[in-house]
Amino acid sequence: MSVEVKVYGTEQLCASCVNLPSAKETAEWLQAALSRKYGSEHIRIIYSDFQQPQTEEERSWATRIIEEDLWYPLVVISGEIVGEGNPKLKDICAKLEQMGLAPMEQAGK
Repeated sequence: MSVEVKVYGTEQLCASCVNLPSAKETAEWLQAALSRKYGSEHIRIIYSDFQQPQTEEERSWATRIIEEDLWYPLVVISGEIVGEGNPKLKDICAKLEQMGLAPMEQAGK
């Protein structure tokens, strides 16, 4: 099983997120943390600058971020917002495990 974790953000930090990592840094942190826990072959982190959407899905999320005043980085898994502003690794892992992804140390049991 492989899961895509999408991180939406932009180079400019949101006003409420000045002391937090950028969306791109958050995507890199998630790639490292989730790859260690679940294996790099099971997790794919995709960073998208919502000010420069490339696909219809990215345009849709960009519109939502702006219209709903969502905080970024915005972490989305299977179309569901799992983290916003300062995403929590615990919440992201809970969603991945709810979807059937098992941590590597448990996968062999």
